[in-house]
Amino acid sequence: MTERKPVEELTYKEASQELELTIRALESGEMELEESLESYTRGVELLKSLRARLADAEQKVSVLLKDADGGDVLEPAASADTSDDLKL
Repeated sequence: MTERKPVEELTYKEASQELELTIRALESGEMELEESLESYTRGVELLKSLRARLADAEQKVSVLLKDADGGDVLEPAASADTSDDLKL
């Protein structure tokens, strides 16, 4: 396989696109066993990174609400459920 950037150096978009390509390659069934295992491992790393980044972003996102006096109140957004497993 070609040399790839470490997962932590990828942008969210790059990691997302690589995960999509990895899933498509695995679904094609054309890879050798060793290459499939390596790709699967990389896919799991990408998925974990993407989920962590989303969870971090969700913690930073707030919904702006008006209080009774017309002042602005920040209310934290609800976290997304990231409990599902990678299913390839």
